[in-house]
Amino acid sequence: MNVNDASFEELLNALHDGVYITDGNGKTLKVNQAYERQTGLSGADLIGRSMQELVKEGVLSQSATLRVLHEGRPVSVMQSLSQGKKLLVSATPILDAENRISYVVSTVRDMTELLRMKHERDELQQLKQLRNSTAKLHAGQRDSLLRSPLMADQEVSGRVFSLARQVASSSVKVLLQGETGVGKTLVAQFIHNASPRASEPFLALNCGALPENLIEAELFGYAPGAFTGAGPKGKRGLLELAHHGTLFLDEIGDLPLPVQVKLLKVIEENRFIPVGGLELKEVDVRIISATHHDLKRLVAEGRFRADLYYRLNVVPINIPALRERREEIAPLLHYYLDRFNVRYERQVQWSLEAIDLMCDYTWPGNIRELINIVERLVVTNQTGTIEALDMPEEILDLNPLNTDDSRLPLRKVLENAERSAIRAALRVHKTTRLAAKALGVSQATVVQKMKRWEHSD
Repeated sequence: MNVNDASFEELLNALHDGVYITDGNGKTLKVNQAYERQTGLSGADLIGRSMQELVKEGVLSQSATLRVLHEGRPVSVMQSLSQGKKLLVSATPILDAENRISYVVSTVRDMTELLRMKHERDELQQLKQLRNSTAKLHAGQRDSLLRSPLMADQEVSGRVFSLARQVASSSVKVLLQGETGVGKTLVAQFIHNASPRASEPFLALNCGALPENLIEAELFGYAPGAFTGAGPKGKRGLLELAHHGTLFLDEIGDLPLPVQVKLLKVIEENRFIPVGGLELKEVDVRIISATHHDLKRLVAEGRFRADLYYRLNVVPINIPALRERREEIAPLLHYYLDRFNVRYERQVQWSLEAIDLMCDYTWPGNIRELINIVERLVVTNQTGTIEALDMPEEILDLNPLNTDDSRLPLRKVLENAERSAIRAALRVHKTTRLAAKALGVSQATVVQKMKRWEHSD
């Protein structure tokens, strides 16, 4: 192999990937033009120099060639250049007749560009998924939370829904405030359904779910070729898709400041320019926003624009936590039990003790936590009845309301009472089947509880 042959050099320079060749001692013999282009290094400055020297001087962060010479096998490494570029270097030994390394040939690929392209592809995939979800909303497929019994007119009550119904007839801006999981999306959907815009789209965007550039593209759309990977025909944004309808901006406190400026212009002028575009688009959209943050504090800290806050906060509606509206807990428990029974083809029912425990629980995760727990209990239940002791630890460890702290935890009180009742029934009836019948539960329930107590004792 003659590395100085003119035809060989022409062949190397025709390759898209960089090529770096050293001898068996690590001395640079040849680099092709692609390598020079990728690294910004000159072949004239490299040829004749050893890899040990180049790494020591920091020209290269590490050397696949040196590892090949040390280990005697092909090696791939990620190499960083002084100007910040990242290269994937795959080095292969060339052996002579005596199995000694005579050359090391490295192929070099610029990973900086590949990583950038992958990042853009991933972002575009996120954008596509978000668009699919908004398309489903447009088609009328609502989130399960929106189908709770509280959405039915005859069951909607209380100050929150009374105020929501009152403001629904106009296009006044509404700011929904409350803890995560309290049902802000439910109230926003209710306002839309009770408004003159009910037949038009209701689209939602979680402002904290995407990076700044994707939120902007999703809200305002983009022109053809607005950025690398953008569709050749461009895309319409949610503002345009929700024309004559309602746009629900959840977690508005997470909206980046630059996007806040553009949103304020839309509110003031009812028009906007898509990302990378030149043409103004007119829109008629009702905006309902929601947050679990204290927006006044964010304004004071300079993280939210005061002018946008006052534009959005025309009618504030504070949605209390579920623990503050306990009368809704039991209906919700029965509603979601029925729903999950249908979904999983079960026939599970609540025991009175289980209902009492759940109504006394504080529900820090609000309705979303309630839905998750009911689904878990339906799926894992083996007896057909959800008993008090089937509750998760966070519910069982609750002390009964209006009792002093000297009492045992409610879990222990219930467990002791059940043990006494089952033992008494077994003494009288001798078998678990007859004891279960006398207690009004299944035999499996009695056996299961006895096994649990055996393991815990």
